[in-house]
Amino acid sequence: MNWKDIIEQERQKDYFIKLQNEIDSRYENSVVYPPKELIYSAFTHTKYDDLKVVILGQDPYHDANQAQGLAFSTPSNIPNPPSMRNILKEIKDDLGVESIVNDGNLTPWSDQGVMLLNTILTVEAHKPKSHHNMGWEIFTDEIIKHINENFENIIFLLWGASAISKSKIIDNSKHHLLTATHPSPLSSYRGFFGCKHFSKTNEILKNHKIEPIIW
Repeated sequence: MNWKDIIEQERQKDYFIKLQNEIDSRYENSVVYPPKELIYSAFTHTKYDDLKVVILGQDPYHDANQAQGLAFSTPSNIPNPPSMRNILKEIKDDLGVESIVNDGNLTPWSDQGVMLLNTILTVEAHKPKSHHNMGWEIFTDEIIKHINENFENIIFLLWGASAISKSKIIDNSKHHLLTATHPSPLSSYRGFFGCKHFSKTNEILKNHKIEPIIW
């Protein structure tokens, strides 16, 4: 089993055929992020057999040159968005060291088995949540359900209300759920700062004799 096979199964379903037609039309007629070839980056970087952690985001960054198909991640050659700056601050406060991804490109995390999954995989330029209710949420729910059923001891980091709402499709007797407010400046001071999710994740991994993440 691999991500490609699972995505292919979803592509055959009616909801996805409708979603694909809509997405193709949006890319043709408006500015959409991330670039089309990067939509599924969360699955190409985190190998199926390496999965350890799932970080759930909402939808991609909606300004030019930011979204790269990995939740919260941006290319290393642009300034870090506010949420990323807050994530890096929490890592330093939690672990007492600078993050290995201070440039905002989280690919080194995904290559270690951290899936960076948005619940919606595309967005129109400058219009957050513009591709809400087109079918992406069904797709990502199916991915989460597959992980829930076919893996054990996956650590889900659920930041913000939309991510936390997914806890209802995750068996917390089989997996580990860590929840906090979203790292955006609007909510980070209400529970993201001080959540210590990075050290807690590594503690859980070590307890299961799994290689911890180098954050």
